[in-house]
Amino acid sequence: MTPSTADQPLLLAEEFEELARMAPETVRLEFINGKIEVKPVPDGDHDEIIMWLRDICTERFPNLRLYGERGLKVESYRKGRARPDGLLAPHRHFSGHGEWSDPDGLLMVVEVTSHDTDTNRRDRIEKRDGYAAADIPVYLLIDREHGTVTVYSEPKDGTYQSLTARPYGTPIELPAPVGFTLETEELKAFAQ
Repeated sequence: MTPSTADQPLLLAEEFEELARMAPETVRLEFINGKIEVKPVPDGDHDEIIMWLRDICTERFPNLRLYGERGLKVESYRKGRARPDGLLAPHRHFSGHGEWSDPDGLLMVVEVTSHDTDTNRRDRIEKRDGYAAADIPVYLLIDREHGTVTVYSEPKDGTYQSLTARPYGTPIELPAPVGFTLETEELKAFAQ
């Protein structure tokens, strides 16, 4: 059997979407770099971090929403599919969309690392690269293993040109189009 690569995936995007539709609710599938990935079901701390960030975004931006676990088309030339932990977009942005949406109009994508062996490759490398290739302006990575918050921005030619990382408890700037300073002190409660 020929191994899957980004240029020669084992499945077409449409075949993956059908497979993902048939997966049980306890399994979340993604299609990154031409490979099927199983995304871990979030634990309680993971959920609390997303809710904390959702509350901040709603308070700061009444016309925006932080959507969770929304199917997203990434890596346009590779036909990737991801389910980010959060997508910051205008209110009702996804109205009328199917299960998998184009990244157009998104302001920020968010991932919170899980405690599994694939986190480094998936969240810190492959998804970062996929979000940059999709020209998503800001990628916010909340890294529970390292106790850091990393902001990637300025996507160009499939790569984020700017990277800023800060430890939990240190404010970090979320650049335009998000445009505010995120206070991260509360994340210390979720440090592992």
